[in-house]
Amino acid sequence: MIEEILDKCRENKRLLIAVAVFAALGLGFYLLFSNGKEEQNHLERSQEQYFSSAALSAHSEKSKKTQAVSTIMVDVKGAVKKEGVYSLPAGSRVNELIEKAGGFSEKADHKSVNLAQKLQDEAVIYVASIGEDISVVDNSQKAAVNQSSSSQTAVQDKINLNTASLADLQTISGIGEKRAQDIIDYREANGGFQSVDDLENISGIGEKTVEKLKDLVSID
Repeated sequence: MIEEILDKCRENKRLLIAVAVFAALGLGFYLLFSNGKEEQNHLERSQEQYFSSAALSAHSEKSKKTQAVSTIMVDVKGAVKKEGVYSLPAGSRVNELIEKAGGFSEKADHKSVNLAQKLQDEAVIYVASIGEDISVVDNSQKAAVNQSSSSQTAVQDKINLNTASLADLQTISGIGEKRAQDIIDYREANGGFQSVDDLENISGIGEKTVEKLKDLVSID
């Protein structure tokens, strides 16, 4: 009887050991699978955060570039109610700038600017007063003339009224093709200029204009 009980205990012990081994193996596989799953989830979360951050950074950079391109700064001077530097949407035209500057002043010569001209960033728009001798050319041409004049003045001295060509005279700020031709016609008809003040004898050139030109032209 006792031996039978002992035999059953031995059998149960083997069974318990087998169960314990299987339980240990099962727990090991469970822990291994759980850790692998957790690492995978962590990796996926890290990747999502990385791509989300990269996308946000790219969007922010694109927004900055778009904002920089979509806005221009333009300086308006002369016969307007409020001179100054104004911010406008890219593609704006001169008439929009004039409106933002409060409109033309009472003395403004409306023909001195091209209201339909498209503005560029860092441009300078000058509105002349009535009687002020600035040819009716669009401001992009005027800017090119001024730039050419500045470059030439840096290399040479003043423009000689008695020897300058039609092209040379047009490099003077405010002198267009018609006014340059008038200067040449006067020079040929009167044997040259005796004084810069002789410019006042040309129709359309007044005393104020001559005063401005004295720093830019000479007669010898």
